[in-house]
Parts: sequence; structure tokens; C-alpha cells
Amino acid sequence: MRSRYAAFAVGDPDYLLRSWHRSTRPRGLRLDPAQRWTGLEVVGTDRGGLFDSTGTVEFRAHYRDGGRPGTVAERSRFVREDGRWVYLDAASS
Repeated sequence: MRSRYAAFAVGDPDYLLRSWHRSTRPRGLRLDPAQRWTGLEVVGTDRGGLFDSTGTVEFRAHYRDGGRPGTVAERSRFVREDGRWVYLDAASS
């Protein structure tokens, strides 16, 4: 989760695509260069440990766009694929 946030912050769409599960990964990804990511809060986690194959991370990511603050909040689902964690999708409430 933190590495994906960092990829958004530095504008690395290639990493984001590589860390996205193949079943839900978009063909391409265009990041908005005007959006500046300013902080990440991990609100909670469920599973995702050494012996787990799935995990969920609830987070709030803060940004500024055109000088205005904003927040993205999500419960993200991750799965272990070929020994590494990849983003699957946003968990429904």
C-alpha cells in the first residue's frame, strides 16, 4: 500500500500498473501532474500477514490540486500473486 502511494506521489504509473492484479488492471494509467500528494494515513488493516494470501488496507490519501485540498478514502483489497502483494480492487462496503 505504501509503495503504491509513493508511486502516485512521484508520478510512476509503470509501478502502479505492475503492482495491480492482472484481472483488474487497466490497459493504461495517466496521472494528473497538477495533483500533489501530501500524506497517507493507514486507518486499519485486516490480514495481509506473512502466511496470508489476501489482505485489506483502509486508508486516507491527501492531496492538493490547483491549491485545493482533497482526500481519497478507500478500503483496498490486495492478493499475493507470485509471492508479492498486488492491488486487486476497492472493497465494497
